[in-house]
Amino acid sequence: MSYELLFSPMNIGTMTVKNRIVMAAAEFSLGEPSGKPTERLMDYYEERAKGGVGLIIPGICRVNDMAGAATYTQLSMSRDANIEPMREFASRIHRHGAKLAIQLHHAGRQGLASSINSLPFVIPVAERFPGVMKAVYKCTPALLALEQKKICFSVQAPSACAVQPHGAARLHGMSRREIRKLIEDFVRAAERCKKAGVDAVELHAGHGYLLQQFLSPVTNLRTDEYGGSFENRLRFLSEIVTGIKERCGRDYPLIVRLTVDEMYARIGKPQMGYDLETGKKIAKRLEALGVDAINVTSAGYDVYNCWLEPTTFEPGWRKHLAKAIKETVSVPVIAAGVIRTPDQAERQLEEGCQDFIASARTFICDPHWAKKAMEGHPEQIRRCIGCLNCIRSFMTNAGRGEPGECALNTTIGRERASYPMTRDGRGRKIIVLGGGPAGLKAAETLALRGFAVDLYEKSDAPGGQVTAAAAGSLKERLAWAVEDLVTACRTAGATLHFGRTLSAEEIAAEDPYAVVLATGGIPVRPASIPGIDGSQVVTAADVLLGNVAIENSDVIVAGSGLTGLEVTETLNDRGNRVTVVEMADEIAPGAWFQLVEDEMERIRPFGTKFMPGTKLIAVRPGRVRLEKVRSGRTGEKKADFVVLALGTRPAPNEEQRLRELGVERVFAVGDAKRSGTIADACHSAYDTVMAIQ
Repeated sequence: MSYELLFSPMNIGTMTVKNRIVMAAAEFSLGEPSGKPTERLMDYYEERAKGGVGLIIPGICRVNDMAGAATYTQLSMSRDANIEPMREFASRIHRHGAKLAIQLHHAGRQGLASSINSLPFVIPVAERFPGVMKAVYKCTPALLALEQKKICFSVQAPSACAVQPHGAARLHGMSRREIRKLIEDFVRAAERCKKAGVDAVELHAGHGYLLQQFLSPVTNLRTDEYGGSFENRLRFLSEIVTGIKERCGRDYPLIVRLTVDEMYARIGKPQMGYDLETGKKIAKRLEALGVDAINVTSAGYDVYNCWLEPTTFEPGWRKHLAKAIKETVSVPVIAAGVIRTPDQAERQLEEGCQDFIASARTFICDPHWAKKAMEGHPEQIRRCIGCLNCIRSFMTNAGRGEPGECALNTTIGRERASYPMTRDGRGRKIIVLGGGPAGLKAAETLALRGFAVDLYEKSDAPGGQVTAAAAGSLKERLAWAVEDLVTACRTAGATLHFGRTLSAEEIAAEDPYAVVLATGGIPVRPASIPGIDGSQVVTAADVLLGNVAIENSDVIVAGSGLTGLEVTETLNDRGNRVTVVEMADEIAPGAWFQLVEDEMERIRPFGTKFMPGTKLIAVRPGRVRLEKVRSGRTGEKKADFVVLALGTRPAPNEEQRLRELGVERVFAVGDAKRSGTIADACHSAYDTVMAIQ
């Protein structure tokens, strides 16, 4: 496919973008309290510019230090001191023919309460003594605990509305004075961007942040000129747009990222918020005000999965939103929405859904996506699988001053050392055992370093435990991880052998420089439970892979992690009556909430019974015995089958025998070392083999 539309230029106002590819904003914790772009942040985005992206919109940029922060590590254009550092950032993006737009942002009720009234004092101290932030990050757990008890400053919101489940614990409705000041803050931040040589600015009026909070009747309960009617709810954003156009000039490109449908109907609350018809009215009004492009998005933190989708959402599932806006306005329409391949991107452009293809996760996962497509190698693209490790890791790491992570791209935040990777392997032989994600990532990385790599997988096909995971309902795109890693291994020069393994003696005879054991894990089957080896006891993988057919039966699923929920969904679809038993006090302990909610949305209609705080203590023909963890009370429950979803433990491997045979360098990675996710497997493998000297 030639991708003629995808690689054709187009204007946004006076700005000419060389192609239709936009890296949408996604905060990844690569900055510092001052908001100046760090070397690591610039390296990260410059690599995407090198990779062929036409327009780059970095993560959120605050306009106010006193009350506008969402994280300590975001960009900021709240101070003149940041103009020159931003100029350097823009020049580095421009070197590669790309354009830079800065997304101006205020979190509103989703803000960082601990930064209120403190960040302006932290910035000068942190600039003079960089180590002070380590102390701040150490205090993060204590600060969060205080916030949960509402011992914190209140964040700004349009009105005294409900607090956001993933935001601060206290908020207050903004005064007119606060509103007027913040309008000026947005305008002045845009002026600074223009002075710094930034090509455009984008206002973030989506995802439930402050600008969109003013648009929504859910969060804007004001009765003055900034609330109530459609016109009044639009006034705050309108005055910011007008101010920027007046002060920066009507020829300075201005984009608005707009939630055009709050999608409360998706969670059974159609009476809440605004829908696409109102979104179209907002877009039309913004065009009349002089906005140069609409970046279409949807939903907010209350309907999280409808703007940051897990793997079960079909690519392009919300392209109808973009098309509706494109049919409403004459300015260019930018839109994301699970766009993963250049074929899909070209098709959506041909269908007239949008003018620009946007994504953040696509380019997080593969910084060279555009270049590979342009050079005729789309098969080499590493596709995002929607595992949400990016947002989970960002939310976890930001409080420690560390960047977010991609499950499959292990080079985030270390681009300068990774492209190109130092070829110090000198052709030395390394054998990798195991063809799951850990083994494949190890083989790819070692081959890129210049080692001679042979990977052996005993099964006829690669995949390991991902094969079972991808067999779950709507999970087939997880298999992309394996498919793309296999391609990456072969492109890098590794030799892959499927349907074959080597004994310790055979490996030793090869005299390898090192051996990497990626032999995976095996399902936990506690021997302490009587009857656990009975014929009615099977593993989740058995069910997901279709090795065992269970239909119209009473089934106990032991373990409510994501695997437990996935197998429950499969069992429900086959007409079974399922009870999920979980030792912890909550369902899916430790799992990312979006993935849990995604599963539960499909499980709830079946009336599945959940028993947290309960453990399986015995299996008998046709029944199980259960015990309440806290009280110790026991009881029995009917069960034709028991499905174990208790995780895995490392499979037996040849490490000790290899050492006895004189192989000095033996490394276990992935589930062969410690049970975990695809992300854990890839990062374990990468970190381990990068340390091989």
